[in-house]
Amino acid sequence: MNLYSDEELAEILNQDIFHQISEAADRLGLECYVVGGYVRDIFLERPSNDIDVVVVGSGIKVAEELKRIVGKKAHLSVFKNFGTAQVKFWQKGTEYEVEFVGARKESYSHDSRKPIVENGTLEDDQNRRDFTINAMAICLNKERFGELVDPFNGLADLEDGIIATPLEPGITFSDDPLRMMRCIRFATQLNFQIEEETFVALERMADRIKIVSGERIKDELNKIILSKTPSRGFVDLQRCGLLNIILPELSALDIVEQKNGRAHKNNFYHTLEVLDNVAMHSDNLWLRWAALLHDVGKTKSKRWDAAIGWTFHNHNMIGAKMVPQIFRRLMLPLDMKMKYVQKLVDMHMRPIVIADEIVTDSAVRRLMNDAGEDIEDLMTLCEADITSKNEVRKKMFLENFRMVREKLTDLKEKDYVRLLQPVIDGNEIMEMFHLQPCREVGVLKQYLKDAVLDNKVENEREPLMALLMAKAKEMKLIK
Repeated sequence: MNLYSDEELAEILNQDIFHQISEAADRLGLECYVVGGYVRDIFLERPSNDIDVVVVGSGIKVAEELKRIVGKKAHLSVFKNFGTAQVKFWQKGTEYEVEFVGARKESYSHDSRKPIVENGTLEDDQNRRDFTINAMAICLNKERFGELVDPFNGLADLEDGIIATPLEPGITFSDDPLRMMRCIRFATQLNFQIEEETFVALERMADRIKIVSGERIKDELNKIILSKTPSRGFVDLQRCGLLNIILPELSALDIVEQKNGRAHKNNFYHTLEVLDNVAMHSDNLWLRWAALLHDVGKTKSKRWDAAIGWTFHNHNMIGAKMVPQIFRRLMLPLDMKMKYVQKLVDMHMRPIVIADEIVTDSAVRRLMNDAGEDIEDLMTLCEADITSKNEVRKKMFLENFRMVREKLTDLKEKDYVRLLQPVIDGNEIMEMFHLQPCREVGVLKQYLKDAVLDNKVENEREPLMALLMAKAKEMKLIK
């Protein structure tokens, strides 16, 4: 973070792009300001090429004038229904995307996110911004070039690491409930604290999130998940009550039951620890989703066993079945990305079971065969899942995982991925025994596959054929 004077801001904005915007606005006699995230990121010293410009008057006219100044290399898009325009172009090796909008004031009805928009002043426009740190503006007109306009002390909040709203937070969140998600997202991304009155408003108004589409919520959730320490965002979502509305399956894990003096761990906070562990090693959004949902089946699978205490048998399979309904509700993709998450949730116990026992070649072959190309991601998830506070047990697991990884490396070098599928396939089995697709074909295929995976025979035609004939005879398919 760095504090700059107006003179220093003018020097930072001493670029062709801003002088061209300034020229366009001055030609039309209109006030013009760069606003929002671009201004915030100047003080945070973060690079950004997405520039938002507010014009007191017609933003579209200034965009059109900028297009004339820049010339043919600029691409202009006008959105008359929204009173906005966008200019895209390359300049000195950098691609710029400049959004223009006329200064406006907005009002909302209780049950809609669509505002009633009227022309307004710069002050009106700053009033409607979501947070003080996003309400700062820098003038681009030649006479005031570089002058900071900060009516809500956003710079002070930026310096103090505070997320607060320009107006009373109840008004800001009621006008646009998605801002509640954005509030937590910014706090998570920037490692800021949410101002106390603002957080109280989050708790009070959480129910308003129900009028926001799953798609918009999903976008904010993904940004939280992709942050450096995503657990921060999910703790805040849980504390204010938003998580129970948007992802109740995860929220439900935040419980510890005790019986006969025996309690299970809090699976919500365990999940967040796993998520953070994965985040330390991978930027893969869908691997992080798998970490977030890996134990989501524990609420439904939880049972008390007088002999051994609390159990969560088959929580992985139950959780995998829950993934599609969660993805559908949040309008997440239902393609291979969803199937990948489902697969990792389903399989996340497999390497742990192997590592808890003697690490055999046979078990590792089966794991590699079933996980396929996702084996490395599965191992990353499972290592992240080792959060035991028992250091001796944790060390043992991690040592066994090291052995699993060594065996995986050995198998890859031997190209077992290619060799694990028996050379005699289902089509040949059907033709050989004059069968249509049926259970018997599946039994014979699995029998040969098990023999290869367990290294009972080489994956070669002659020994497999001998096994196949013996099994077919046992099943009375041949005499």
